[in-house]
Amino acid sequence: MASGDLFDSPTNSLAMPKVNVLTMFRLGLFQMGLSMMSILTLGVLNRVMIQEIAIPATLVGVVLAIQLFVSPSRVWFGQISDAKPIWGYHRTTYVWAGAAIFAVASFLAVQVLWQLDTVVNNVGGWAWTTQTIGWTALLALVFAFYGLAICASGTAFGALLVDVSEENNRSKVVGVVWSMLMVGIIIGAIISSSLLKQSTPETLQASVNRLFLVVPAIVFGLAIVATFGVEKKYSQYTTRSTIISREDSITLGKAWQILTASPQTGLFFTFLVVMTLGLFMQDPVLEPYGGQVFRMPLAESTKLNIFYGIGVLIAYGVAGFFIVPRLGKRRTARLGCVLVASCAILLGISGFSANPALLKLALLLFGLATGILTTAAVTLMLDLTAAETAGTFIGAWGLAQAMSRGLAVVAGGAILDLSRKFLPNLVLAYGLVFVLEAIILLLAISFLNRINVREFQTNAKQAIASILESELD
Repeated sequence: MASGDLFDSPTNSLAMPKVNVLTMFRLGLFQMGLSMMSILTLGVLNRVMIQEIAIPATLVGVVLAIQLFVSPSRVWFGQISDAKPIWGYHRTTYVWAGAAIFAVASFLAVQVLWQLDTVVNNVGGWAWTTQTIGWTALLALVFAFYGLAICASGTAFGALLVDVSEENNRSKVVGVVWSMLMVGIIIGAIISSSLLKQSTPETLQASVNRLFLVVPAIVFGLAIVATFGVEKKYSQYTTRSTIISREDSITLGKAWQILTASPQTGLFFTFLVVMTLGLFMQDPVLEPYGGQVFRMPLAESTKLNIFYGIGVLIAYGVAGFFIVPRLGKRRTARLGCVLVASCAILLGISGFSANPALLKLALLLFGLATGILTTAAVTLMLDLTAAETAGTFIGAWGLAQAMSRGLAVVAGGAILDLSRKFLPNLVLAYGLVFVLEAIILLLAISFLNRINVREFQTNAKQAIASILESELD
């Protein structure tokens, strides 16, 4: 980063070793764990809630999105991790504490869901009663705690990636770490499918309970292994920051001044919001799409994530090591938007065939396109981050992604509900979701074209210098 240029001495340049590929893969274990958790919530619970319990899809979208709507806390968690180390660590302790909390909260959410299921069965189907409203509100509250834990853990981890990487190896770090995220989707889908394969309506509860015990325990262990010793050995946060010796001087207000110093921040924030909205609108409807249009059983529709994950996994490696270094970040992101939009249309068209093989091919291609777009966008995101307030910036970018992903989950469910009422068949109803995705992704390109990393870095450096001068005065 630009502010790191203030420290050119041999002592500083030799203080921390450069992160190696093996460590990149180890860091990726944390992302792998997060994606395994997303399979549980958006790959299993959404199908159970919409199809098995028959909760309205819009309400399911709202409840599942609660975990994303608490994302404004990411900016606060990021600033706290910048300014307040715990046990001598700016990032690691926050990662571990958050992982422990979200592992426990996920299991509690399932237990609340079963209580809601009992109430629904007692009244003979979904109805707005005091009991259903009460249990739904409690379920939303548990998801809020789950989301806060994800925010704390994920923001600190993102800031750690900034701390341990350089501009010239950042696309490789992103390619490796985010490829492990896709490995987690594949592994999570395989574990979920295997534990749910023999389930019947009578044994569904026991199978899902076992799944939500095994996977969160594995994920917590992965968080420990992924980050153990990395910050101490590789982090350059203390050598890059011009004001690290005065940790309390970077208050949330001053961090916000740096964050908003450049118009580029708003442009990139908007791009992230629009891009993420386009990428994830299909999240709450994909498994029901497989079940209702392609007649797939629960275990089979959960496996759809494997094809998507394989596509993204391949693309992360190719994009991180070859495409982004050659085409550049913005051109690669632009290409990714066009490819994802095209594949979203293909997903909708596949419904007319009702052929699961065509759906799986479309998901593989969708994954390839998503991987190219995500690698470019995340690499660009890490470049648009000031070292002195890395946690705050990562929190802001995480806020953009999480809020828009939450909106995408709600929008996907709501559009499906509305289209089922007004369109003549399920294929067209689901297809409308995919068409709107494509339109939104093409819209994202207009914001991407106006982003300038060099202008951002100049403005951020000037804002940091201004804050330092005002304190000296």
